[in-house]
Amino acid sequence: MSAPLLSVLVVAHNEAAQLTDCLETLDFADELVVVLDRCTDGSKAIAEHFADRLVEGAWEIEGHRRNAGIDACRGRWILEVDADERADAALGQEIRAAISDLTGGRNEQLNDGYFLLPFDNYIGGRLVRHGWGGSWGVSAAPRLFARDAKRWGDQRIHPSLSLRGPRRWLSTPIRHNVDNDISDMLLRLDRYTTARAADLRAAGNIGNLASNIRRMFTRFGKCYISRKGYREGAYGFLIALMAGLYPILSHLKARLEKD
Repeated sequence: MSAPLLSVLVVAHNEAAQLTDCLETLDFADELVVVLDRCTDGSKAIAEHFADRLVEGAWEIEGHRRNAGIDACRGRWILEVDADERADAALGQEIRAAISDLTGGRNEQLNDGYFLLPFDNYIGGRLVRHGWGGSWGVSAAPRLFARDAKRWGDQRIHPSLSLRGPRRWLSTPIRHNVDNDISDMLLRLDRYTTARAADLRAAGNIGNLASNIRRMFTRFGKCYISRKGYREGAYGFLIALMAGLYPILSHLKARLEKD
């Protein structure tokens, strides 16, 4: 049996509430791999219904569990999809066409590298196009890549990326259901800053108060002005506010709270 051309990877922790909606759209894959990290809800039963390969484990570091998922994929190309994201048929068709063009034998060098996918970010039912950044959402990310083109770093939150080969773009966006409401945004801010504080302590460099106060304002300005968050009204202000609070709260947690 020949190896699959396209593997789709989903890494999840207690995502039973939305995992079905995510997985049922991924039938354009040759192989669907699901990694379950310390799941205690119904995620396993859902994953077993859809997945070709299922990997279970416990990873403290986000980058490690994502790399474990990449290693479990057998495809020549890998698409990463999170449980709160939706890759529809149109995106699947564009992906299949793109990798087919690159694996047609015309130029072996073209088989390396990765594709950036644009994101449609939603807060509840509202599509919010502008203002994302500063560790608070992205407008595009390298989600489709050749097997040896991408590795994640050793951080608990927002792990760094090592990318190899040519960079290309796809045009069809992936839907990202970022948060349901403001309460969700605040809960996510708490989770993210706790994980970031642990990374800062582990690195032995939590920074200082003054520099993180400056970052609070520069990140707010970057999201609200440079990234045109002002065009989204109050939603743009909220995104910029969360992006600004992220570094200062992470620093304060690292400084004032214990592991």
